[in-house]
Amino acid sequence: MTKKLLLIDGNSLAFRAFYAMYNQLDRMISHKGLHTNALVAFNNFLDKIVEPMQPDLALVAWDAASGKDTFRGNLYPEYKDGRSKAPAEFVEQFPYLREMVALHGLRNYEQAGLEADDIIGTFSRLGEQAGYNVIIVTGDQDLTQLATENITVNVTKKGVTEIERYTPEYIMEKFGITPLQIIEKKALTGDTSDNYPGVTKVGEKTALKLLAEYHDIHNLYENIADMKQSKMKDNLINDRQSAFRAKQLATILTEATLDLPLEEIEFRGIDFDKLVTFYEELDFKQQLAKIKALQKSGQIAGNQNTDEKSINVVTLQEENLQAVSMLSGKIAIHIEVAGPNYHNDAMIGFVIGNQTTGYYGSRDLTLLQKPELKAVIENESITKNVFNLKAQIILFKRLGLDLKGTKFDFLLAAYLLDTTDNDNELSTLAQRFDFYLLPDEEVYGKGAKFAIPEDTARVLVHLAHKADLLMQLEEPAFDALQAHEQTHLYTEIEFPLAKVLAEMEFRGIKINQQRLRDIGDDLEEKIHTLEAAIYTEAGEQFNINSPKQLGVLLFEKMGLPVIKRTKTGYSTAVDVLEKLASQAPIVDYILQYRQLAKLKSTYIEGLLAVVHEKDSKIHTRYLQTLTQTGRLSSVDPNLQNIPMRTEAGRQIRTAFVPSQPNWQIFGADYSQIELRVLAHMTGDANMQRAFLNGEDIHAETARAVFGLDNDGVVDPLMRRTAKAVNFGIVYGISDFGLANNLGISRAEAKRFIETYFKEFPQIHEWMSKIKETAHEKGYVETIAKRRRYLPDIGSKNFNLRSFAERTAMNSPIQGSAADIIKIAMIKVADAIKNNNMKARMLLQVHDELIFEAPIDEIEELTELVTTVMDSAVVLDVPMRVESHYGNTWYDAK
Repeated sequence: MTKKLLLIDGNSLAFRAFYAMYNQLDRMISHKGLHTNALVAFNNFLDKIVEPMQPDLALVAWDAASGKDTFRGNLYPEYKDGRSKAPAEFVEQFPYLREMVALHGLRNYEQAGLEADDIIGTFSRLGEQAGYNVIIVTGDQDLTQLATENITVNVTKKGVTEIERYTPEYIMEKFGITPLQIIEKKALTGDTSDNYPGVTKVGEKTALKLLAEYHDIHNLYENIADMKQSKMKDNLINDRQSAFRAKQLATILTEATLDLPLEEIEFRGIDFDKLVTFYEELDFKQQLAKIKALQKSGQIAGNQNTDEKSINVVTLQEENLQAVSMLSGKIAIHIEVAGPNYHNDAMIGFVIGNQTTGYYGSRDLTLLQKPELKAVIENESITKNVFNLKAQIILFKRLGLDLKGTKFDFLLAAYLLDTTDNDNELSTLAQRFDFYLLPDEEVYGKGAKFAIPEDTARVLVHLAHKADLLMQLEEPAFDALQAHEQTHLYTEIEFPLAKVLAEMEFRGIKINQQRLRDIGDDLEEKIHTLEAAIYTEAGEQFNINSPKQLGVLLFEKMGLPVIKRTKTGYSTAVDVLEKLASQAPIVDYILQYRQLAKLKSTYIEGLLAVVHEKDSKIHTRYLQTLTQTGRLSSVDPNLQNIPMRTEAGRQIRTAFVPSQPNWQIFGADYSQIELRVLAHMTGDANMQRAFLNGEDIHAETARAVFGLDNDGVVDPLMRRTAKAVNFGIVYGISDFGLANNLGISRAEAKRFIETYFKEFPQIHEWMSKIKETAHEKGYVETIAKRRRYLPDIGSKNFNLRSFAERTAMNSPIQGSAADIIKIAMIKVADAIKNNNMKARMLLQVHDELIFEAPIDEIEELTELVTTVMDSAVVLDVPMRVESHYGNTWYDAK
């Protein structure tokens, strides 16, 4: 078997890794403040590309200098001039990249006077001569010149984990030239990235045409006298010296003198124990879980305790179901689903059991419906530990089963303990308590590569490990909740809420599909009318949805002032167009067109696509463990974002109807809940007085910030300004933000904020105290003890620290409002059940609850819901609930 030599272009791949995850730069920061985006991407490359190769020899080559200190810098002093300085966020990751390489068993190497390309070029030829199959991995196509029958150059395409294989045959097929002719091509074209010229006005197409005829530049210049007279011929003659110099610069050295012998770059394999420590320092939770789970199971060597018994799972079949009936006391139960949407996604398998009796599982979900298993599942006296209670309830409901006896949901517990790092993965969340599980990605793959292993035993063992973890995690998780004074938050709010949400989701909300189609037809007609108007104003037809074409039309052809530029041209974002709307009718038409087009695609076509055929309902999913404030989020589809600002958007709600005849839709929402929470938490006497007296809080605020007396008349503009100030204060707004929102000067916005704090002094005092608390404790809390940790509160970076301080001010307000609506949902659900009403809760939309009920129950429901919501939590100011009802959701507002 031919041995393999792997050569990696460290610099080019490191840069690619950095920019592959550049959009996550501010999110990928370790607990020590180190940016880790390049490290994460490079680690993915090592795991997914390098590790499967298992080479015999392996080396990562790095540039020793900028290129100036090489023969190329001596030959052409301007070589690589103009390159921007590497970002500091990237430079700080460089030492860790090299350590990562070493811990993965590869040799790092650099040598003075040589670039990484030359190191790779020389080692590739040495390896080929020694009989190795050489594999080069780079982000730079320059190295493709090294390809031979025994040397393959893999060039990364997207990021660093997708590659394109360059062999001599592939190069000929793609470019029509040999690998060595790539050097000749660069001689003619030069290289803008390395800042050296070739021949004036000779691009790639011209260069390939010349090489097809002359093969190389030596032969070209030998025969240039016979070339037909042209401007290109003049350029070739004038730039002869430049072309031969470019050829020298483009040629990668293959016979450099290296200080490191080939035989000393043996691939040593991964040092898992040291890599664990390294990953812990970088907060690489997913990678840690994988290694520690493999060490724990004995699949790889390590310092972990591998003496404990391995987990076995008995495969259930018709003939051995009786074994499950022996389970009693406390068990773990889990249905695995192939994706996030547990309403639709296929079920992979299930596991049930405990550490005493053992674990049982199968890929056949119908076995759960057998009497032996059903008796256990629906037995309230057998306590069940789960992961994602809401999902598990719904999965069992899909099988016609009622999951009873649940007590511990590790997902909810982990979320409450720390909302800042909750990825909903059991493998990473368990690490907080030093428990390790092989990540799902390692078993099933991810994204397009997701696939259930053919080895059923592998799947069931993975599920059994999950179940076993759920048994072990209960005690430490509850201990932590108690230490945080959050047991009440778990047992009285989040856990019962999961059951309420499961009922709501599974029940769904009925959609009048024909009504949606009719709205879509009406929107389509209006869109066509706007298209015609836009083309008339433009004097031509163009792609309205193309920012580039639209930018050229507005700013070049029509001469409108440029407000903002992007990397690729002119910005045509909504905020830009809104500033230009008064200057040209076409801009207003475009804004209307975009609005209607989005309504049609997102809320007509989007909603119709997710209506279930069986019941004509939409079953949204509420993400209970996503937001850091505790608010619920609706997805698949998002029913919390149906537009309300325009009549066209509101019309979509006319398609949401009761599921039965002679029923109506009923809605109840809290009025100004966040401001009432603000008044309660700050204890501000002036704001509390306004609420206690039932006054218009925005009008009262307007009188305060505009200096009016108690009877002063507040006009609509004043009230709007005061409303923006009120809600801006809740969100920790700055004078810049307020000025931008209201279209006023920063000085005026600053005056409004200062006046506000003079009129409501205890709010200002509370905000100062809450920032101090955040700096002292590292977190803030809501009225229900929901914590939000603020890792950047002590950051040296002013922007990060300022954002954390604003978060410290608004999180207790938003989070407490979330606590209140959640408590209300639980109490309303209980009240409806206790009163034997037919009414059903359907949706939660921020501070509003949506129900359906028989017409003859509406009056009773109104009194019940408003009473329960009003008294859900006792504040120092009264809460106010407004209710509406009608034949559609639109009418119930």
